Amino acid sequence: MRPARTLSLVLLLFASCSKDAGPSASSKPVYAVIPKGTTHVFWKAVERGAKEGAAELGVEVQWKGPLKEDDRAQQIQLVQQFTAQHVAGIALAPLDHTALAAPVKAAMAAGIPVVIYDSGLDGTPGQDFISYIATDNTQGGRIAGEELARILPEGGELVMLRYMVGSASTAQREAGFLEATAKHAALHVAVENRYAGPTGGEAKDSALNLMGEVRKCKGVFCSNESATYGMLLALRQEGLAGKVRFVGFDSSPPLVEALKAGEIDALIVQDPRKMGVLAVRTLEAHRKGEKIETTIDTGVVLVTREKLSDPAILKLLE
Repeated sequence: MRPARTLSLVLLLFASCSKDAGPSASSKPVYAVIPKGTTHVFWKAVERGAKEGAAELGVEVQWKGPLKEDDRAQQIQLVQQFTAQHVAGIALAPLDHTALAAPVKAAMAAGIPVVIYDSGLDGTPGQDFISYIATDNTQGGRIAGEELARILPEGGELVMLRYMVGSASTAQREAGFLEATAKHAALHVAVENRYAGPTGGEAKDSALNLMGEVRKCKGVFCSNESATYGMLLALRQEGLAGKVRFVGFDSSPPLVEALKAGEIDALIVQDPRKMGVLAVRTLEAHRKGEKIETTIDTGVVLVTREKLSDPAILKLLE
């Protein structure tokens, strides 16, 4: 074989191997960031934050998650996939606080640090995973309950539409809401055991099935973006939008427009972009051997129509 041809074949083989080598082929640390889903506005803001954090630190982020927020099997598979690829670290928003515990344990055992963000996981921060970065969800639920109590001084019956079984973050919000409303004798949560499902369309169907109870109530609380949007669509369809007091959780352009229009009274808003930034920063700080916080509260605020001119609030709603 001629030397020139031999050299060409060697270079071709090297290029092929480099192309297929996966995360380890990058000279930068590669962090996998796995959301609960990829369609809601909330997760797009987390993605934006994670990529901002990566650019700031000179690292690489691989963003990948289930399409729908009920695909536990796919999320487990993603954690296992990134563990097998031996990425530098994983940031995970668990769909299920129990089902994702074993894959996270396996990643940690393989020497891959895991940050849990947005929603809790069974285990202890600093031991079973390196850090937990999230809203104080219980407090967010309390704020929602207190806001309905404020705008309903005469009291009345309330309806709460839960999100999904297994979601720790929304379960905490729902618990906080029930805790707050229980302190007001004039308020009574008449419905508190119904679930919206993972999408706005399913949430709308669930809300329509509740319209008999909603017509008799004074106020409604929904514990995440898709549940809030589904309830909004159902209220509009039934001619009840703006007639029933309504507090939702999270924001999106349609929800902010409904807030401006008086169809929603208040939104409890998190800082998903900050979650994404801090998840990547924490993984990189851990890699460098720096001290990290095992629990980080990213904050939660009440947004009403009157606050929509506040630049700090507007930044959260971007």
